[in-house]
Amino acid sequence: MRTRTLRFGLYADEQGLAWVRELVEAAVGSRSARIVGESVAHTFPGSELTTADVYDLLAEQWAVEHPGRSSGAREPVELRVHLVCSLRTWRAIRKTVIKALCPEGTAPHVCRVPWMAA
Repeated sequence: MRTRTLRFGLYADEQGLAWVRELVEAAVGSRSARIVGESVAHTFPGSELTTADVYDLLAEQWAVEHPGRSSGAREPVELRVHLVCSLRTWRAIRKTVIKALCPEGTAPHVCRVPWMAA
């Protein structure tokens, strides 16, 4: 087993980040994996790009899905969760988290936290 990273671009406030963390923890807890670290990034290492540059479309998604509603403290960030697990387990966890982020499937709906799997 080796350390692997789950990365999700999010347009979230602290409450939204907490919700996504809970989804990840639940997905990890049901498998033979272990969380060994986590970070919320605003920039990309070795690059001049910020998460606002890369995930700006998530802010646009929020504006379209919530017209006239303030985005509050939401900002584009990247949640990085470091796991010790096999590649197969990493894939299963990633798939589970993605399904939990968007439980309504492909039908038009509003995301609780606009997101993008990185």
